[in-house]
Amino acid sequence: MPQCLALLGARDPISDGPLCHYPLPPLSDSPIQPDPRMESLPEAVLIRILASIPAVDLVLACRLVCCQWKNLVDGAALWILKCQQEGLTGTESEENAENWQNFYFLSKKRRNLIKNPCGEEDLQHWGDVHNGGDGWKIEELPGDFGKEFPSEGVHKYFVTSYEWCRKSQVIDLRAEGYWEELMDTTQPKVVVKDWYAGRSDAGCLYELYVKLLSENEDVLAEYKTETIAIPQDNDANWTEISHTFSNYGPGVRFVCFEHGGQDTLFWKGWYGVRVTNSSVTVEP
Repeated sequence: MPQCLALLGARDPISDGPLCHYPLPPLSDSPIQPDPRMESLPEAVLIRILASIPAVDLVLACRLVCCQWKNLVDGAALWILKCQQEGLTGTESEENAENWQNFYFLSKKRRNLIKNPCGEEDLQHWGDVHNGGDGWKIEELPGDFGKEFPSEGVHKYFVTSYEWCRKSQVIDLRAEGYWEELMDTTQPKVVVKDWYAGRSDAGCLYELYVKLLSENEDVLAEYKTETIAIPQDNDANWTEISHTFSNYGPGVRFVCFEHGGQDTLFWKGWYGVRVTNSSVTVEP
């Protein structure tokens, strides 16, 4: 059975509930039996019929009906069609069943795992908050001597002070629905993004540090920027920084996201780096 379904013994990739509470019965014991007339249907037609069924039902019920249905549910063609029908597109060059099943389920779950990325809830959900100088502050875009954010939907940002400010979030991947076997075997990409900017009238510093952690919080992979210096009299444009973790090995259970900075002029108030729209996503 494809690895991406994690032996059906862990979590439902859509609802995050248990996929199954009991051992799956042999195909011959399934209470569902195909209509004999369906055996004469061309395979392409049967795939189109199966593609209309919810993904979890395909896995938990349809693949138990008979060997033909099992092979279709485990094959690539069905999942390619479901991806096309639901507007999901991939970059896989080969019709590999595991890749396309992974792509479908991970795409359906894809979302930003950072909570309160733009300061709409003050500092709620952020931990290990270090308030250097006058501490963190949330301001409305564009702010004094600032620029509007390049995309709609972002209205606020966090801003640092004249001594180092930092904050972090630790993401529990299992709690977010990414079960152990998925992370250990499939090892989907973990994509980290952040946006930063300075005021045009003040210089500032910025850093980003992201770690993939084990159950015991050992560091299995990490990404850390050098200290990025923004000079005084800069253009105040927003800059995106991004990193993708892949092939990081088994055992990843948490993602620790930390960023921070300060101004370089040591002016009282909030003249340091501005950050917003941080994101961590798990992707196929």
